[in-house]
Amino acid sequence: MTIKFNKSEAMNEAKSKLAAVLTNAESTEQEQTAAFQTYFDTLQHEVANNVRKQVNDEMLDRSILQQRGQNVLTSAEMKFFNAVVQDGGFKDDSILPDTTQERVFEDLVTEHPLLDALGLQDLGAVTRFIYSDPEGAAVWGPLFGEIKGQINAAFHEKQIGQLKLTAFAAIPDDMLQLGPVWVERYVRTVIVEAYAVGLENGFVNGNGNNQPVGLLKDVNAETGAVTDKASSGKLTFKPGRTTVIELKDVVKGLSKNAKGKNRKVAGKIVMVVNPFDNFDIQASATTQNANGVYVTNLPFNPQIVESEFVPEGKVIFFVKGEYIAAVAGNYQLKKFDQTLAIEDAILYTIKRFANGLPKDNKASAVYDLEIDESLEAEAPAGA
Repeated sequence: MTIKFNKSEAMNEAKSKLAAVLTNAESTEQEQTAAFQTYFDTLQHEVANNVRKQVNDEMLDRSILQQRGQNVLTSAEMKFFNAVVQDGGFKDDSILPDTTQERVFEDLVTEHPLLDALGLQDLGAVTRFIYSDPEGAAVWGPLFGEIKGQINAAFHEKQIGQLKLTAFAAIPDDMLQLGPVWVERYVRTVIVEAYAVGLENGFVNGNGNNQPVGLLKDVNAETGAVTDKASSGKLTFKPGRTTVIELKDVVKGLSKNAKGKNRKVAGKIVMVVNPFDNFDIQASATTQNANGVYVTNLPFNPQIVESEFVPEGKVIFFVKGEYIAAVAGNYQLKKFDQTLAIEDAILYTIKRFANGLPKDNKASAVYDLEIDESLEAEAPAGA
């Protein structure tokens, strides 16, 4: 597992500022770089402090650590990170052990619900994948007649390796003195948090220009041009019948693909909201039952996921399995030889391939959020 830590107010603020800059179309490259630097500096400082605290608090007996579900390295991982400690850092073009990379992926989808809901795939060394939309897979015919059943499928091949996602990790000098177990945990935690930011932003806002095509975008089938997805309407989440009708229209809109063919969406609808807006939605969806207990639920049971990269005032709905999100290749580390703002640390770039795109423009829909807190709840039907 990665390092468990309660994110401080400073880190939450740095992440919120980063999200605000990345989602602002008018922000400059210098502003984005500065926001990234602030976030990474805060992240690494916080993780390093938690590592030191846990080293002081925990016994370093490996069997006890394993029983507690703590970090235990395989022989290959121990050899690799021992070499890192002895060499005073990673060698250029170092590639993390396969098992470490697997744990990074597990931590990504476990710790970040949006990536899990999107069905993030780890293609390993494979940088291409093929997906299809099969139709007419089976056709009835006479027992001894000609074979009529065939798959009429449109196959699509995507090169996942065309987009490269780069993160930074600063390894404090004193971190190396704590031993391979903690160096591995520190590096893995930093990779997970840094990559989660890049992946979420790309999968939500990516414009297709050396970026994924995000949930907020449409792709022109003829030209391939990527544009902002038009709003499908307004959502008030007014308690009572209004919310039922509003979400009914959302579900119906997603129940057909771009070709107008029906698809099953029950239990597959995900609602992505900005954390700030989620409080308003939850408040509107909360009622008091006959026992005086407050109950929060929404009709059609969408899975609610928060993301700072969804603009305030917007709500995204998507169908599970209709967005392709993948990482591929190896995590490759290279020493960053430019001037560092961080003292007593070595900065590394960590590169891996990643991409994401909707299967068609009906994979997701975006709505404007208009909650009027002055509205009184409607009486339940039949009251």
